[in-house]
Amino acid sequence: MASTDKLKICLASSELTPLAKTGGLADVNVALAVYLHQQGHDIRVLIPFYPSIETDNLNVEPVANLQNLAITIGTRDFFYSIDVGTLPDNGLPVYLLRCPALYDRPTIYTTSADEHLRFILLSRVAIEMCQRMQFAPDIFHCHDWHTALIPLFLRTIYFWDTLFANTRSVLTIHNIGYQGVFDANIVGDLNLKGGELFLHQDDLHLGQINFLKTGLLFADLLTTVSPTYASEIQGAEYGMGLDHILRDRSDAVVGILNGVDYVEWNPKTDPLIPQNYTSRNLKGKAFCKQALMNELGLAGGSEQPVIGIVTRLVEQKGIDLMERALPALLTRQNFSLAVLGSGEPRFEGFFESLQKLARTRVSFYRGYSNKLAHWIEAGSDMFLMPSIYEPCGLNQMYSLKYGTIPIVRETGGLADSVQQIDADTASGTGILFRDYDETGLAWAVSRALELFENKALWKKIMRNGMAMDFSWEQQGEEYVALFRQIAGK
Repeated sequence: MASTDKLKICLASSELTPLAKTGGLADVNVALAVYLHQQGHDIRVLIPFYPSIETDNLNVEPVANLQNLAITIGTRDFFYSIDVGTLPDNGLPVYLLRCPALYDRPTIYTTSADEHLRFILLSRVAIEMCQRMQFAPDIFHCHDWHTALIPLFLRTIYFWDTLFANTRSVLTIHNIGYQGVFDANIVGDLNLKGGELFLHQDDLHLGQINFLKTGLLFADLLTTVSPTYASEIQGAEYGMGLDHILRDRSDAVVGILNGVDYVEWNPKTDPLIPQNYTSRNLKGKAFCKQALMNELGLAGGSEQPVIGIVTRLVEQKGIDLMERALPALLTRQNFSLAVLGSGEPRFEGFFESLQKLARTRVSFYRGYSNKLAHWIEAGSDMFLMPSIYEPCGLNQMYSLKYGTIPIVRETGGLADSVQQIDADTASGTGILFRDYDETGLAWAVSRALELFENKALWKKIMRNGMAMDFSWEQQGEEYVALFRQIAGK
């Protein structure tokens, strides 16, 4: 395949910003798909048509020959249709799978007994959509457990179709902690007709079927969202029980750091922040800081360091470590906290109690506000991400662009995107700590507060971070190169 040949790609996922989102999976999918589309590749994106999807600006239309179709899953027939809409900001066409029996639910994910059917359908329809459109993709790009069965189905149910003779499958692991594990009694719903031998036999004997594990066994290429995470998940500590499979397939495992959408996240043009600014003129950042402090009721002026936190309040994000370390740090050190997030009631309660104890120094917004997220990135001096593990992470890269110094644990994408500050050479972009304990976090925060006192050095570090480029123009080409490589085989 020549380097100038355009690729044909079918990307199937459970989430896509802004239509359906619970986390970073949706952001990465749309950013990569838009990049590929704008580079002239023929990419067909398929997601379920959840009732929560707002269609006002999508210009949704039914796709000819893809209406009122039937598919048998297990012993049941499901009827579905496919419509197509266009994302208004970038022109990306998105195919929407309508199946009221499975997708007309109040949430994207459920705990219903038929949850497995919802994503078996998505995986199979991705293939059948291509069949009916006579679209022979070079790549089926699958994301997390929700579409991880596509590689298996290509080798079993649809092995006969020469349309896919040269098609290769790529499975991207966004977070290996979510695997889609179901009781083995669903095996009939896979319609493998004797192909059960393809399933992981030890799992079957244990009475379970693991969708992600199945994808790891059969995808032609496995990617994940940072080089360090690709290495970490091949070890027992971070592999979540799948490390042995990943080690066996280590030649097929590649880590590509996620890109950042600098159209949305750029202090020079951000319409949501109080004042725009650049690395050459940082006066706007000082204005944003004071505006943030005023908005949140935080006392102090420009000399009061502000640490921002925007996160899901779950254990993976290191909230239990903050729970143990932050009260003592607030007592010993002079800084303020601007916290935005929601999640486990225990952690929400922790930040609510912390705010009550130090109302003029701690602000906690329970829930999510896109505007406030941008204000915190622009108005904070530092951004805290002490994750237990972090496949990629995006907020630390947003922070760098906004001149907000990241304080992060040295893991996954955090380790790949933040460089340790060396005060002697004025190099680096943030503070990294390795050990997941109070001592490590306390050291990192104290080190940041110490460096903050050296204004000349601090500005140099801010500008170092703002000069970093994590755009999809950089990261997207890595995917294209990989796709070309395996499509040529």
